[in-house]
Amino acid sequence: MNQSLPLWRRAGVDLRLVLMSVLLIAMGVVFHILSGGIFLSPENLYNIAQQTAVVGIVSTVMVLVIVARHIDLSVGSVMGFVGVLIAYLQYTSGWSWPTACLAGLAVALLVSIYQGWLTAVLGVPSFVVTLGGLMSFRGAAFLVADGKTQPVNDEFFQSLGGGYDGGIGVTATWVLTAVVVAILFARMVQKRRARQHHEMPTEAVWVDVLLTAVPAAVLVAFAWTMNHYQISSKTEAQGIPIPVLIWAAVAIVLSFIVHRTRFGRYVFAMGGNPDAAALVGIPVKRVTLMLFALLAVLVTIAAIVSIARLNAGTNSLGTGMELYVIAAAVIGGTALAGGSGSIFGSVLGALIMQSLDSGMLLLDVPIGKRMVIIGQVLIIAVVFDVLYRRKFGEN
Repeated sequence: MNQSLPLWRRAGVDLRLVLMSVLLIAMGVVFHILSGGIFLSPENLYNIAQQTAVVGIVSTVMVLVIVARHIDLSVGSVMGFVGVLIAYLQYTSGWSWPTACLAGLAVALLVSIYQGWLTAVLGVPSFVVTLGGLMSFRGAAFLVADGKTQPVNDEFFQSLGGGYDGGIGVTATWVLTAVVVAILFARMVQKRRARQHHEMPTEAVWVDVLLTAVPAAVLVAFAWTMNHYQISSKTEAQGIPIPVLIWAAVAIVLSFIVHRTRFGRYVFAMGGNPDAAALVGIPVKRVTLMLFALLAVLVTIAAIVSIARLNAGTNSLGTGMELYVIAAAVIGGTALAGGSGSIFGSVLGALIMQSLDSGMLLLDVPIGKRMVIIGQVLIIAVVFDVLYRRKFGEN
């Protein structure tokens, strides 16, 4: 380990993500003051957590798509199409919700593999393919139910979107938080022992403890907040919303894929240098098709969470979501040139985007001004990314 490097670099801390975290905290404090103490209330934070989950789920896989030097502008339209289809099959056709969801997944896979095939095999730029998909599948969402809203009534299915019965309760929240915190510290100890066993240099114990204690404290604070939001007609607080647990599970699985599987290494190798990746034997076309298939799975999950939260499949479902998803990935440090990105960064990016939008809604900012501000935030994020990489020499 190069001792001449700053401590934060030796410890593997991503300064960009630290700065994003500070920005998120500052944004919350400012909106809380301007909204008269509403923004950081348990009720508002519970709602933000639910609302962010849908964008967060898709942004995790959008990171990999962008890392591989592709883009998908159709995710919002495909989510709307699949969501309306799932709701239509339940309400109009009388299907059970598991069967309807499997049918929606099958359709999403067909759509993504079709777009992925055009990109991977025929070499059509993904920007063009998915731009066409943005329009086509928005139209398909109207055609599925002839433009009519399709309500969903199954109570368990509705709980997947949060809402009245969509929290896991106080006890389960504290138990889950304690288990996760214990896992975090256990992993810290295991990593230190592994480095010492292989005679690799380690930082001081307090450094590792601090780096573990910070996210653990955030988790405890989040659990405490969720356990202090109670709907007036219920006798117990909500606890962590189910959509947030789904989002967390997706982020953990994607992180495992990125760091522990051959597929994840292939995606980053393709993004770093596609020609070199092909020359060393990486099946670029197959990996691209698999990547689009993975995108279809997470778009379907996001569609399920979204229609469960709204209790209906509407034709406007997912409209404009592609902007928020791509912005979340970019704000989280994903390079639009490919080859670099972070799953945890996308989580922070999604929280920043939703917090910004929710804060402006609380302050009654007109929609025109909100769109201008959100668009400029995306540009600022890209400029910051370019300057950061130039400063620290990252590719």
